[in-house]
Amino acid sequence: MNNRFYQTFDTTRLRPSTPKKDEHRSPFQIDRDRVIFSYAFRCLQSKTQVFQPGEYDFYRTRLTHSIEVARIGRSICDYLRVNDPHLEDAFFIDLDLTEAVGLAHDLGHPPFGHMGEKKLNLLMAPYGGFEGNAQTLRILTELIYQHDRQPYGMNPTRAFLDGVFKYKLCYSEKKALQQQTPRNQFFFDEQTPYRDFVFSGQEIPAEMRGQLPLNTFRSIECQIMDWADDAAYSLHDILDGIKAGFLTPERIGEWAASQSISATWEQPLKALIDVYKRKNMEAYFSIKMGTFVRACRLDPWENFMSPLTHRYCYRLHVEEAVKAECALYKKLAFDLIFESPEIRQVAFKRSHLIDKLFNAISEAYVESSQRGLEILPIAVAEWVKEATTVSERARKVCDYITGLTDRQAIQLYKRLFDPEFGSLFDPL
Repeated sequence: MNNRFYQTFDTTRLRPSTPKKDEHRSPFQIDRDRVIFSYAFRCLQSKTQVFQPGEYDFYRTRLTHSIEVARIGRSICDYLRVNDPHLEDAFFIDLDLTEAVGLAHDLGHPPFGHMGEKKLNLLMAPYGGFEGNAQTLRILTELIYQHDRQPYGMNPTRAFLDGVFKYKLCYSEKKALQQQTPRNQFFFDEQTPYRDFVFSGQEIPAEMRGQLPLNTFRSIECQIMDWADDAAYSLHDILDGIKAGFLTPERIGEWAASQSISATWEQPLKALIDVYKRKNMEAYFSIKMGTFVRACRLDPWENFMSPLTHRYCYRLHVEEAVKAECALYKKLAFDLIFESPEIRQVAFKRSHLIDKLFNAISEAYVESSQRGLEILPIAVAEWVKEATTVSERARKVCDYITGLTDRQAIQLYKRLFDPEFGSLFDPL
């Protein structure tokens, strides 16, 4: 079916390419398939979402989270197509494109979740910082494939790349704005040509240039992914936290007593405690997900990109009461799960591990491309040494560590620092 929502502008790829004559897939289906069949996507099955992979079989991993975000995104597109007056049968938000964005949105996350991201940002501060979303862009555009030991990108469409381009301030812009090293929400300075590509060289308005509003300037597919991510994070992480015993009626009650609870939070808190006691959590949160999907609608939007593409003609509007409920669940998850002594102890240990790995590899490879103890696999070491500057070598070392799963990072740490672990015949 012809979809007037998208034009050639949206399906243009980063590098010129000629479609196959017998290609039966749409450009966005090709983007999605390239993500699904990639090594980087499979690695997400062994990367932390909330709890370490393998600790219990039924907890979510970064892979299952990404699949859920993609499915929620498709559901939102389905709902809007049927119910929103701005859309119609031949004018709608592409489900495959939105699914691809959801599947890819966490490809750049390093081992050990957000703790690993924070630690790498600190370690990479002298070299341009680290951010999971920026690393996702780097994987898609430069690293996802390998040929003759050289990584290269998947040549994404403009609409797909823009869909995962969540933050549009670069590291140096964010640093200048905040007058300090940015903690997150930026892309790497060397990725500026990708921002130019998604904007097709359009001049950013003076009131947005280098300012915070630019960081929330997103295509409709990116907006849908962001809300789907929040929905999955707030509902599913809460459910995992309940199953793991971090959230009980007693702990929730104690937490509520220490907070200034708004009227919009009172009913969801009461319902959460009640459903816990009735042991009906799965069904309750499934119904809640439907509520989060049906809370969406489109509002018309005019901006400097809207004349070029329908992807910037609409804002995603989410009902305020549902956004408030989402904020409650996120606050509960942060305070009672992520800030718990158990999780903080694990985070401390994993932070130490990332620190030791990065510094050991950097000492061997970053300051000089010629000297140092060879501790990386040969192909990786040669690739790092090809970089001509210290910052480029540091970025490649960071690429290597980011690409490790939790288990691989732990094994590498043991191999380098535990005298009794490993063998000469263990694969690198």
